[in-house]
Amino acid sequence: MTCLISSPPIPAQAGIGLRSYHFQEILKEPPPVAWMETHPENYFGDGGLPLRVLERIRARYPLSFHGVGLSIGSADPIDQVHLQKLKALVNRFDPTLVSEHLSWSSVGGRFLNELLPLPYTQKSLNHVCSRIDEIQDVLQRPLLIENITRYLTWRDSTIPEGEFMAETARRTGCGILLDLNNVYVNAVNFHLDPFEFLDAIPAEAVWEIHLAGFDRFGRWLIDTHGEAVYPEVWGLYQWAIHHFGPRPTLIEWDTNMPQLSVLVDQAKQADAILGGCHVAAS
Repeated sequence: MTCLISSPPIPAQAGIGLRSYHFQEILKEPPPVAWMETHPENYFGDGGLPLRVLERIRARYPLSFHGVGLSIGSADPIDQVHLQKLKALVNRFDPTLVSEHLSWSSVGGRFLNELLPLPYTQKSLNHVCSRIDEIQDVLQRPLLIENITRYLTWRDSTIPEGEFMAETARRTGCGILLDLNNVYVNAVNFHLDPFEFLDAIPAEAVWEIHLAGFDRFGRWLIDTHGEAVYPEVWGLYQWAIHHFGPRPTLIEWDTNMPQLSVLVDQAKQADAILGGCHVAAS
């Protein structure tokens, strides 16, 4: 299928996640945000309301696809049915950015409702680079990979996560979707220095940033995407924008959905930080 509309670039401004909870409100009164991002798997059907809504959104806003189902790190072969559905959707809507998680969620043909971490080893690095190359060859465009939250670690990991992601980007030409909430959650849960991770990431590889909220369960922080961005994550964001430069920034919210105005307010807060960096650089 030919592209629905030529793709405008996503500016280094704040966008929001497109969720069905807000469909009607967005269509009635489009919010003042620079762009929107959605999970492509929600639009794999052949028709229906979601695709019609996405066509209308796409005609008004730059669009990004953020996938959750390719299971890049799995030992199973890449699901070609899934990949071809993604390719068809990408060809139809021509999103400016297409991203996935650096994780695995399938084994032995069974799919798990979780994004699980990889062991950061040379063998894993070779494996994911090969699979990213395969995905990019099919999509005929670069992919972005996102750092995930994790609640366990692999004893045989030998490469720091930031270096693992940086080398993956260098080898494959993919970009990095830097999720700062995930960086903070992992740092607290595993007593890590978040700046060691961030310092390992080359600025030219960072093409997008995600901000979200977490919940506390005992001593653990859980990446629920169900709260406003916490002050500590805003602090990391301010540092990251001055370190990497302004980047397209998404406010993610997937559970405990608030009114659309709450997401818009969070986007405005991100834009204020981005604007401050633009002013400082001028």
